[in-house]
Amino acid sequence: PLDASMAQRVFKGYIDALDPDKMYFTAQDLASFKPIEDHLDGAIWSGDLSGPFAMFNVYEKSVAAHVAYAEALIKKGGFDFNINASYEVDREHAPWAADNTALDTIWRERVMNDWLRLKLAGKSDADIRTVLDKRYQNYLDSLRELDSEDVFSMFLNAYAMANDPHTNYFGPRASENFDISMNLSLDGIGAELERRGDYTTIRQVLPGGPASRSPLQVGDRIVGVGQGSACPMVDVVGWRLDDVVALIRGKKDTTVRLEIIPGDAGPDARHETLSIVRKKVTLKEQAAKSIITVHDRGQAYRIGVISLPAFYEDFAARRRGDPNYRSATRDVAKLLVELKKDKVDGVVMDLRNNGGGSLTEAIELSGLFIGKGPIVQVRDSNGQIEEQDSKETRVWNGPLAVLVNRASASASEIFAAAMQDYGRALIIGENTYGKGTVQNLVNLDRMADQPKAKLGDLHMTIAEFFRVDGGSTQLKGVTPNIVFPQTINPKDFGESSNPNPLPWSQIKPADYKPVADLQPLIPTLLEEHDARVAKSPAWQLMLDELAAVQKLQAETSISLNYAVRERERKAQDALQDQFRAREKAIEAAAKGPAHATTASTPARAVSAAVAAPAHAASTRDDGLQPNERPLHADLARERKRDDKPDTMLIEAAHILGDEISLLQGNPKLAATALPAGGHVD
Repeated sequence: PLDASMAQRVFKGYIDALDPDKMYFTAQDLASFKPIEDHLDGAIWSGDLSGPFAMFNVYEKSVAAHVAYAEALIKKGGFDFNINASYEVDREHAPWAADNTALDTIWRERVMNDWLRLKLAGKSDADIRTVLDKRYQNYLDSLRELDSEDVFSMFLNAYAMANDPHTNYFGPRASENFDISMNLSLDGIGAELERRGDYTTIRQVLPGGPASRSPLQVGDRIVGVGQGSACPMVDVVGWRLDDVVALIRGKKDTTVRLEIIPGDAGPDARHETLSIVRKKVTLKEQAAKSIITVHDRGQAYRIGVISLPAFYEDFAARRRGDPNYRSATRDVAKLLVELKKDKVDGVVMDLRNNGGGSLTEAIELSGLFIGKGPIVQVRDSNGQIEEQDSKETRVWNGPLAVLVNRASASASEIFAAAMQDYGRALIIGENTYGKGTVQNLVNLDRMADQPKAKLGDLHMTIAEFFRVDGGSTQLKGVTPNIVFPQTINPKDFGESSNPNPLPWSQIKPADYKPVADLQPLIPTLLEEHDARVAKSPAWQLMLDELAAVQKLQAETSISLNYAVRERERKAQDALQDQFRAREKAIEAAAKGPAHATTASTPARAVSAAVAAPAHAASTRDDGLQPNERPLHADLARERKRDDKPDTMLIEAAHILGDEISLLQGNPKLAATALPAGGHVD
């Protein structure tokens, strides 16, 4: 209920959304907001949002004032880097600055740190000024792009999340993007765009899309957009990215004209105009397969890997009866048939960084490996419990493993838990996220009286889900049978780190019967895993890289003394050189018999907290932010990260190879460890 207690949570959530790092508000500001907080419940009931908008105005003025202060410091320069001072880089748990004088001190330290990073990277004072002037101006430009819809969305989302962390409000733009992420398709030109300075820039041209059949190239800058063959060209220089995207997207088989500056030309170069016919574009973030060959116990095993970035489903196409609607289950079923033809010995379902998606897809996908039967139990707000069953026919009867990490959440946890409870698969990796709730998407436009309303969607928690064994994944997640090292501190990422999470609970088990029993295998598999990784140079390198990154992440402050930072940088560079030398030695020794790279899996939108954490240990700090480097340099960094051997995936394949080897030598064990009809050759 919306009472004083909930209003306090809404207020705190809104403050955290505006200023999560405590860089703009002061304790004095918060004190001045107290009347707004005290009357917030009544204001919401009456639809009066003047208080939240007034708070945003204070925030906006503070951003402008402190960016101006930073720019004055940059212009003046002359920082003393011989002082014994530090900058608190992680201010999440820091106290609010008492007043603007204290906040100015924090901003001075921030600018000094930015300057020092660039100085240590070898930049001249003139180059540093140029970079930082643009950086801080971009902060201000981003603020000025926010409109009343953004502020309203921010506050309404704080209100929604005061109930639980997964009840969210999606404004019209966010709602459209959510639909695209679930459908994995859109009507457009097939190009990935990003904002670089004042320009919307082509970051990637999607293979097979309309843009790939045009002269459009990576790095080209869009300066104008026109509709059809005759409508005027609209100048989009300086526009926010989503507004440019809205102009470029449109109905299938219509024409859009783009006025561009070629990527290899200067800003005063001659502009070119391209006409592109929009088509239905299939996005790349879909299920993909690869095959790893591993050698265990003197035998070679072909392990099929299916990487699934989300439990996607084209809801609209399914509702209208389209027989070819897109879904994760359909795509995985096709890949399993292909892997059978490839004569793989086992399959790894890679659900790392898969944050979930459609509950229906989690249930149906489970059926491809279990067959018909209950997959999950759902308890609604009235306490009513419903078993939800798979109606799919089992497609894969052979050995199966599921690879998960901390970013495997929601539908991924339903699938992994079902595989574990039914004894169908080994669960390998990190403890999962711990999201055990079900959300329903409420289209607010359909509820409006006005046909042209653009209100967005409410993503509302309506139920909890439970494993068929009666346990919940809420807070606890799914614990793997074979646990891999943590790539991120669970206190920093996961359901337990969110505000207002629902508690863990338990219900009665469903009426289900396991299809297999893997428990007798696990002690031997653990023993062989431990022995292998203990003498694996690649695994030990991964552990050392993770330890180095976690050590850096644990440091909440950083010295502003040049000599101290130079010494730390040299030590870090030496460590990176050591890591790279070890990596080259491993590659030379292995010569690729069991090599898998993250490039064999689809690109995926992942929280920065869990995206290739070890990569940070192998990249020298150039002091720049991603959009400050040339585009080709950013893309090269990404390729380098994606080309790193996927040590955890390779080890998961080895573990499955160990299982296959054990079953080959023991038909009686195979009969209990695999479902009916399953076998190993």
